Amino acid sequence: MHRFIRFATQQPQILIDITERVRAIAKESGVRNGLLNVYAQGATAAIMIQENWDESVPLDVVTLLRKLVPPGVWLHDQQDGNGDAHLKAGLVGPSETIPIIDGQLGLSTWQGIFFCEFDGPRSNRTVVCTVLAAT
Repeated sequence: MHRFIRFATQQPQILIDITERVRAIAKESGVRNGLLNVYAQGATAAIMIQENWDESVPLDVVTLLRKLVPPGVWLHDQQDGNGDAHLKAGLVGPSETIPIIDGQLGLSTWQGIFFCEFDGPRSNRTVVCTVLAAT
């Protein structure tokens, strides 16, 4: 089963908690035990599992990546000025796979699923969710 989560982003770089939307897809699937893959379409976006209780954690992630991969110093910046966004997306990665256990996402108490925007704002971002049932 595939489902799509579509939304706009409002900031140049931000982590957006999509946990509840993904949880709803897992529930809709009816799968009791299996896997749910969450994949960000786009070369300047990523998916990350991180703490979602304290809003400072996503802000810290963005701050860390800005320090590690500053804008304006990459060869690709000569093309369209977003070389850092491509590198950040590559470091974090485009997807995460979460187990479905007894019909629930196998996340711990404080874990959430985040869409990572590194080249916003964007009017249309898409996350592909693929559910696989265990046999």
